[in-house]
Amino acid sequence: MSRDRGERSPRTFRSRGPRPGRTPGLRTLRGHRRLALATVLAAAVALTASGCVVVHGERVVVPNAARSEASRALTDFLDAYNKADKTYDRSQDADRVAGALADIDAGKLAAGHRNSPDGNAAHVPLTLTGATFTIPKKAGWPRWFVADAHANKGSGSAHWLLVFTRSGPDRVWAVSYLTILAAGDVPVFAKDKDGWAEPVPADDPALAVPPNGLGAAYASYLKSGGNTFAPGPHTSQWRATRQADAAKPGLARQYLDQPLTGGAYAPLGLRTADGGALVFFATHHFEKQTTAPGVNINIGDPNVKALLTGEVKQSLTEEFVSNQAVLDPARGQVKFLSRVQGLTGAKGE
Repeated sequence: MSRDRGERSPRTFRSRGPRPGRTPGLRTLRGHRRLALATVLAAAVALTASGCVVVHGERVVVPNAARSEASRALTDFLDAYNKADKTYDRSQDADRVAGALADIDAGKLAAGHRNSPDGNAAHVPLTLTGATFTIPKKAGWPRWFVADAHANKGSGSAHWLLVFTRSGPDRVWAVSYLTILAAGDVPVFAKDKDGWAEPVPADDPALAVPPNGLGAAYASYLKSGGNTFAPGPHTSQWRATRQADAAKPGLARQYLDQPLTGGAYAPLGLRTADGGALVFFATHHFEKQTTAPGVNINIGDPNVKALLTGEVKQSLTEEFVSNQAVLDPARGQVKFLSRVQGLTGAKGE
């Protein structure tokens, strides 16, 4: 710990010591002990005041954040997010987003800047009200918590769930997952007597699918089907739409789906009161369109045009990142509650 330039060096005291030919008496020894104890206490107070006390959070089970700290993190995120959305400048919120949301946000801002270099003329600041915080209690890093609030955009009854993560003591809180749940879909969480939530281990064998296996299971489901996930718009209906699009004449469509699990993309789960879990996880998706000879690909989306690299001669590949919120039960099918997807790239060949 370096000393602040404005801090004065402690005064040095010179001890006269015992006189020649004499040994220290009991009073002198007691005086030295009191001086040593006072020095130790002064050092401890100084360290505490300067914020340099080390708490071994990597070994001790503690709440991931104080509720006041969580509230400040939400305010800081909103300030940065709104500046970036107004200016289409990614640097404004780059340190306040992470993982899947960072990719989705970067794609949106890059496309917006290329289409409107002077900024977002339609900008309306995002406001979140009535926020509540579900904070797990655990040891080690990363630390994280969930904010649940109502927004001034979309349905007023919808719940915006933002997962804040902090990868180390020298990092700020950043949002890695943002999902929107319908009214009534927010589950009841398991909490201890002090109101702290219970995080779910990534490899929890008590769930239908361990959180760290959800991305791979979803990618496999989209390709081959199965019974892992309950029917719905993000599972059976999306597969049916893909199959119908692939059957259209003159334009072949290919799909590639991949899990995202490392670092800020790691799945995060909270135990629910029924023994299951609400889990957030991320995936990576590619859709390639290839035309028959003499057939053109019509690019109507200005955001695709803005992110396009290469020249569309016969094929177009669009790249997406998606973040999901699901109910993962102790047994049975995993149920999707929400999925937010963003375009992150496009390539022509």
